[in-house]
Amino acid sequence: MPIPPAERLFPLAYDPGVSPKGGGLPGLDVLRTVVNSINLFGIVAVVGALAVSLAVWAWGHHTGGHQAEANGKKGVTVAAGAALGLGAANGIVAFFSGLGTQIH
Repeated sequence: MPIPPAERLFPLAYDPGVSPKGGGLPGLDVLRTVVNSINLFGIVAVVGALAVSLAVWAWGHHTGGHQAEANGKKGVTVAAGAALGLGAANGIVAFFSGLGTQIH
């Protein structure tokens, strides 16, 4: 009698027993502090980029410089997207990490 395909694949499903665990390596608190600081610098840079892009957009609009106006609009869009990504980074990683733990 032939073995069903599901039973033939079952021995290949090996659980190595690896899961994230805090406190396993020294320096985890320092790494968190560094990553938090990088995120803060990124947010400050985005605020600056947004201010410059808004100024370029306004200058291009009021002087009739259509290319400057378009570049200002692109800069505002990119800065807004970067702010969204930086602000949501922790939530995005937590969401997909939680989603990954549901895979068996």
